[in-house]
Amino acid sequence: MLSTKLSSKGQIIIPKTIRVGHHWETGQEFIVISQKDNIILKPKAPFPETSLDNVKGFLKHNGKPLSLEDMDKAIRTGIEREYQ
Repeated sequence: MLSTKLSSKGQIIIPKTIRVGHHWETGQEFIVISQKDNIILKPKAPFPETSLDNVKGFLKHNGKPLSLEDMDKAIRTGIEREYQ
């Protein structure tokens, strides 16, 4: 079990093994949640959460709508170009 101390400035150092394991870099922001005897640090997402309704229509396409098969073919073609 790892332990840490609270500094006089209210700071806590998260042990390096935990930071590395979670891929947390300097400047990582957290949401702090207090629950009874526990404190939860949840990494803050780099972008605000959104829904599909908020972004639908963001990228415009001129022309007839593409089928799923057309999209799959375009993806396959791109991958083939990348790895040839």
